[in-house]
Amino acid sequence: MHSLLFRFLTGLALLPGWFASQATGQEPADFAHEIMPVLQARCAECHSNGVFQGGLSLETREALLESGAAEPGSREDSEIWSRITTDDADLRMPPEGQPLTADEIEAIGRWIDGGLEWPEELSLAKSRFLRPLELTRPLPDDETGNPIDSLIDQYFRDQQLDYPAALDDRQFIRRVQLDLLGLLPSPDKVNLFVESDDPAKHEKLVDALLSRDRDYADHWMSFWNDLLRNDYAGTGYIDGGRQQITGWLHRSLMENKSYDHFVRELINPAEEAEGFIKGIKWRGEVNASQIQPLQFSQNISQVFLGINMKCASCHDSFIDDWKLADAYGLAAIMSEQPLEMHRCDVPTGQIAVSKFVFPTVGQIDGTLPRAERLTQLADLMTSPENGRFPRTIVNRLWQRMAGRGLVHPVDVMAGQAWSEPLLDGLATHLVENNYDLKQTLRLIATSKIYRAASVPVPEASTSDPFVFRGIQAKRMTAEQFVDAVWQLTDGWPDQLNAAIEDPTSEVTTQPPIRAALVNSDALMRSLGRPNREQVVTTRPAELSTLQALDLSNGEILANWLREGATYWLEKQQQEKWTDEQLIKALFLAVLSRPCTESEKVLLILDHAGDVQQQVEDLLWIVVMLPEFQLIQ
Repeated sequence: MHSLLFRFLTGLALLPGWFASQATGQEPADFAHEIMPVLQARCAECHSNGVFQGGLSLETREALLESGAAEPGSREDSEIWSRITTDDADLRMPPEGQPLTADEIEAIGRWIDGGLEWPEELSLAKSRFLRPLELTRPLPDDETGNPIDSLIDQYFRDQQLDYPAALDDRQFIRRVQLDLLGLLPSPDKVNLFVESDDPAKHEKLVDALLSRDRDYADHWMSFWNDLLRNDYAGTGYIDGGRQQITGWLHRSLMENKSYDHFVRELINPAEEAEGFIKGIKWRGEVNASQIQPLQFSQNISQVFLGINMKCASCHDSFIDDWKLADAYGLAAIMSEQPLEMHRCDVPTGQIAVSKFVFPTVGQIDGTLPRAERLTQLADLMTSPENGRFPRTIVNRLWQRMAGRGLVHPVDVMAGQAWSEPLLDGLATHLVENNYDLKQTLRLIATSKIYRAASVPVPEASTSDPFVFRGIQAKRMTAEQFVDAVWQLTDGWPDQLNAAIEDPTSEVTTQPPIRAALVNSDALMRSLGRPNREQVVTTRPAELSTLQALDLSNGEILANWLREGATYWLEKQQQEKWTDEQLIKALFLAVLSRPCTESEKVLLILDHAGDVQQQVEDLLWIVVMLPEFQLIQ
């Protein structure tokens, strides 16, 4: 609206209150000095900046009027007045702390009676970051090194930060192999890498790891299973209300399918890939916001665009700007029949209109058949004009490699990155490299900052803006932990325990079956592997009591370590190792480093006792070390 017209209409809205104040003889409230301080101190926490309890926003005059909580010119007809003057503790506002003072209450009364005067330039809303939808900043040219490092170096200079120390070669190979393949490096590979004097050995190692297609696919299955709600058993599979996409997904990772084609095949799918967009057909009655078309709306928004559409599937969101019509607009694209909108599970009588969340990218023709609407959506989602699409996935990959996203949380992509140039640069790099996710991972893994030592995780309670200081240590995922224990104990399950058929049938020697490809057990569930009835984009970072109990005396891990002790004692006999050599070999396999002299003294075996039990205890000790369970 033209600003002059807006001020004119606003003035008209204030006239009744002005006449009322003249009739009563009361002095109009001074908004800036009497009202705004009260709103900021006593109301903003619950009614601004994404928190709008009771559906009330006090960010602007328009938002207040839209809520219906205040009637300009009449305090007696305003819910705000009744809430601040009531004696009922359950209804009084603010709900905590002392009631407003008599002067504050009277000022608000005069403000309402005076027509809710509210200068346009004053707002309780913090200034919101707005990022252009299109990509605008490629990575800087850097012919001599990694362009990520140019941006990180400048960032550290601007923040006046010291650069973290470099990892030693043993730490680096362990970190990068766990991050890219989810496996511990063998002692032989570690020693070869450490002894090499090739100045390009780090880049060559990353390339060699990314070329191991089967190991790469097995590892990243967990990441995509979490995102795409794909599992091998559980809710919906028995009665046909859910469908696996496992075979399609594993082949796509094996082939390193370009990310834009990967997403196109998920949104407008062939039969073997349609399990994702169909979600779960729940038994019995469900809330209107959980029907399959709205699951589709919520899932594709969260996974591919970093948008939380769950709130907007029930009502206009209280946490961001998405509306009920936005959630239903995506749902209507997938729906086989006209879709009536429900607000808080109550029918509205309105039929949803198919639309994309970013109208400037393009429109959906709701008159087309469902398959053609899905084709249009796939085109818009992967359009070069939709910068949110590549930004979201590179942010997720950075979070997996660095421990924290450039934008945090990763599902709130409207938030500001700690480095907008790096976010845009990685997204542009992905597009320019034909959406090859391995190229993004390679770029990150070959950067100087990735080869630097990890830094402490900052306190979560701080309200200060996040400052990037380096790579953060990450807990192993449930699958990484189990794979590592299986590596150490030679406890790989046989082919019959695989959740999927081997997609590389031309391979005559079957590789070990990884934890990501078998049904979840109690240990993996306690270590954070989800049931995947919902999209999961990040797993809990903290150790829970249940995890501590399962790791300390759980039967599953105890059995693996018991078998592992037998394996290591047989290996000692075959290799004719001394006890000291056995401990050294074990440390190299577990931690990619030799044991120290003090560790050797503490862990030496006592052959007067039960040696089998001692080796079992030794395995448990090293597996419990934070150095083992953290990717540092």
